[in-house]
Amino acid sequence: MTGRDVDEEQRAVTTPDSGTPDGEPAATAPPADATRPAPHQLSRAALHASLADPVLDTMNFLNEVTHRYPEAISFGPGRPYDGFFDNEQITDHLSRYLDHLTAHGGSPGDLRTALFQYGPTAGLIRGIIADSLRTDEDVDVPPESIVVTVGAQEAMLLVLRALMRDPADVLLVATPCYVGISGAARLLDVPVVPVDEREEGLVCADLDAVVRREKARGRRPRAFYVVPDHSNPSGTTLGPAARAELLELAARHDFLVIEDSPYRRVSPGTPQPTLKSLDRDRRVIHLGSYSKTLFPGARVGFAVADQIVVDDSGRTGLLADELAKVKSMVTVNTSSLSQAVVAGALLAAEGRISRHSADTAAYYGEAMATTLRCLDESLPAERRAALGVRWNEPTGGFFLRVQVPFPADNAALGRSAQDHGVIWTPMRYFYPQGGGQYALRLSTSYLTPAEIKEGTARLARFIEAESAEFRAEGPGSDSTRD
Repeated sequence: MTGRDVDEEQRAVTTPDSGTPDGEPAATAPPADATRPAPHQLSRAALHASLADPVLDTMNFLNEVTHRYPEAISFGPGRPYDGFFDNEQITDHLSRYLDHLTAHGGSPGDLRTALFQYGPTAGLIRGIIADSLRTDEDVDVPPESIVVTVGAQEAMLLVLRALMRDPADVLLVATPCYVGISGAARLLDVPVVPVDEREEGLVCADLDAVVRREKARGRRPRAFYVVPDHSNPSGTTLGPAARAELLELAARHDFLVIEDSPYRRVSPGTPQPTLKSLDRDRRVIHLGSYSKTLFPGARVGFAVADQIVVDDSGRTGLLADELAKVKSMVTVNTSSLSQAVVAGALLAAEGRISRHSADTAAYYGEAMATTLRCLDESLPAERRAALGVRWNEPTGGFFLRVQVPFPADNAALGRSAQDHGVIWTPMRYFYPQGGGQYALRLSTSYLTPAEIKEGTARLARFIEAESAEFRAEGPGSDSTRD
């Protein structure tokens, strides 16, 4: 039961005219103590404007729907499948890391300090992460260029705070985009400028046009955020030519690329090279996360920020050093215990996340293939053409996008959950300046094959019913009907 449900239930049983279970009038509440001062109240308008931004409420609404309809099959959460987790893995990984420290000369006191104390702000396991990136991703950077963060979300916050100096600095985002980056920008009052993807994904000519437009307005495009591999939410992937063109654009227009790619190692097949591995001009800040490849409870991510920073006296350092300064005033350091467990897992796989996640990547690949196959069975080509329904076909990742002929908003989601027992995510959540009204996102990662089959059948029935209702009402109607 959600907090809102609890509040409503409490009001129902304490309202004076509601009566008691045996039919007697409910007792009225005692009068307030007139001598006691009224509790201090805060005006919502006096709080930071970001708290009224719908982007901060989107996931709360989805969670509320999920809790309200627990029997519904949910294509909403992009969480890892937990069938691969085992409680003993935690202690095994921890022991392996402690053995590693001992083998490299660590005393019992050193081990105790490593686990129990705060630890360096930039992270305890930067060397192990650097080795893993070199082995698995052909990204050769010194450990000093890495900052270990509390998930990739903190890394986004640190990077934006460090890069964005004043309101003339803007963040470009490939749109639809992950809500975490638009939310972080909103909290920091960073202007966000969308670069709309086409159905096939990002087209660099569109990015070029947006950069030129913003410069003509007197603004500075400081960075471009992109998920190049099986993006959240649309599932698109940048091809080799687009990656090369993006890096060329960054150099020509003097902006940085924030690369966030959590799904590349949980997808089948050989992934495209990371933008960072192709980066010869230190234009790319690479964000990493172990939430999908290891487990989200670790809350460990990292930022590779090897850009050179020069101060007024001519002294140089790394952008990672500046990120660590910001982190020291946010989370101080990432949990030493979490870092130890992650390090043990990396050591067990000899640095190859690709080896560690081979089974999960195969599972997620099959889940995506099963979803696409079941959608095709439930809505064959001829039928979906008649309805005006289409979807993309990602080769990996957790997400795909479905275009529908009716507004896919919160009201439609509520009807889908209540009347048809299936939950999805409105794509409009992922457009920071509006868009995606006629599309929904499906997440395939957390369901079994049987749930996918039943869930897609329910989704097809919802789409059929909603499409018929919308046609009957006419395109000028909204979808707030009961």
